[in-house]
Amino acid sequence: MYVSRLELVDFRSYPHLVVEFEAGCSVLVGPNGVGKTNLVEALHYLSTLDSHRVAVDAPLVRAGATTAVIRGEIVHDGRSLLVELAVEPGRANRARLNGAPVRRPREVLGALRMVLFAPEDLALVRGDPAERRRYLDDLLVARQPRYAGVRADYERVLKQRNALLRTAYLARKVGAGARDLSTLDVWDLHLAQHGAELMAARMELCAALGPHVAKAYDAVAAGRGAATVAYRPGVEGGPDRATLAQALSDALTAARPSEVDRGVTLVGPHRDDLTLTLGELPAKGYASHGESWSFALALRLAAYELLRAEGVEPVLALDDVFAELDTGRRDRLAELVGGAAQLLVTCAVPQDVPQRLGGVRYDVAEGALRRAG
Repeated sequence: MYVSRLELVDFRSYPHLVVEFEAGCSVLVGPNGVGKTNLVEALHYLSTLDSHRVAVDAPLVRAGATTAVIRGEIVHDGRSLLVELAVEPGRANRARLNGAPVRRPREVLGALRMVLFAPEDLALVRGDPAERRRYLDDLLVARQPRYAGVRADYERVLKQRNALLRTAYLARKVGAGARDLSTLDVWDLHLAQHGAELMAARMELCAALGPHVAKAYDAVAAGRGAATVAYRPGVEGGPDRATLAQALSDALTAARPSEVDRGVTLVGPHRDDLTLTLGELPAKGYASHGESWSFALALRLAAYELLRAEGVEPVLALDDVFAELDTGRRDRLAELVGGAAQLLVTCAVPQDVPQRLGGVRYDVAEGALRRAG
């Protein structure tokens, strides 16, 4: 799989841009702030319907415009597929496949498989559990797009349940009396069902991911420590869905008094974590900067290898990665990724990228991109 053509209209810093890509390695070179990351961000958004840099869509639309458009032509097994997204902050995005509108934007998920490693990924190791949950859920959807629906269903139920708890909490706080919470039982049932499906899928994913993480970290760090990952759910059981659903239901019942008192849902996969360990110590708080960077990189490389092993090789993008690595790590990373069907690398200094990667070079300037060779 590779992206043969990318067109942007009013996306970030680009009024209008069309770039033709080839399979193999493409290196995007330019000073900081000229829009290199915007290009890989656009492709990542086309792949996941999400930005790795911002939580809302408004910054994706160029100042003065109301809509940003991303069009990508994707080649897989000799066939081309045109995917188009119109990003309209404050409104539902619109999507097309080969020019035909689709009912929901998430129907384009799976058209482009992509793994992106960026400086923001250091938060996978050093940040809050939400960063690691997002990593797992994004990979779930990349493997099986139907989990986008499972994820959306769970978030919808969680939002409704939290709203009910919050209303009751505020009413009690201002002395308005107790609210009828009988409908919590219905939301508990839905939360347990959708939550069990999501938790079980995460457990299965971690089991498949673990060996790839260990191998990738060993390769990048040259054997300096063993990296492991483990999913830590808030309830016992799994990956059997029925057992997990019952465990979640029981935990919700037990937590009900505390939840009513605090006005928020305290049980469910939105509270779980992915633990990262180096040797016998947790990576968070103990790993050095270099170790944390290598672990974050290993998580992305593991995702890439897992997807690759399942028959559809994803596009791999490395955003300003080589500048953060010493010479040894640069060479080892280049060896690991050199055979990718399509590799996109951004850098400010061409010398940071190992020569063995070769490929096509593009010079990036303000609002423009030029093929240099």
